[in-house]
Amino acid sequence: MTVITLTFSVRPEQGEADEFDLGDVMCEGEHGSVGSAGHVPDQGMMIYLSVAVLLDSLRPLVAGEMTTASFVGTGSSFRLDFRRDGDAVVTVSANGTLVGSCRPGELAEAVLRPAAQLERNLLSRLPAESGAGRGLASSLERFRTASA
Repeated sequence: MTVITLTFSVRPEQGEADEFDLGDVMCEGEHGSVGSAGHVPDQGMMIYLSVAVLLDSLRPLVAGEMTTASFVGTGSSFRLDFRRDGDAVVTVSANGTLVGSCRPGELAEAVLRPAAQLERNLLSRLPAESGAGRGLASSLERFRTASA
């Protein structure tokens, strides 16, 4: 079992920064990698809103309150499925194909680090009162509390 790596990116050259900027999610594990970039039709997503949805979807799974979680990017068909077994191992799959597995704490760290970086990027580009900024900050805080 290895650690899952998640990467969130904002697509370049979209014009002036906006809270609905498109971006991509990449998930890597010991069995391969999946991402939203480079598909036809496009699977890019409203990245700031999507990362908040991902955090909110994973929070009950990481806290041990649920055994499954699914994430679909906002405005996208890109999907990741998470399943926690009785031994507290979380498997991550996409389209029925296993990507990798990790412990809940490792998953929490794998999503928190890039989400916090994305928040810093968002706040440096948009006003603090933006809805996407408030939503992402709120989701990060709830996730940190649940995974502590």
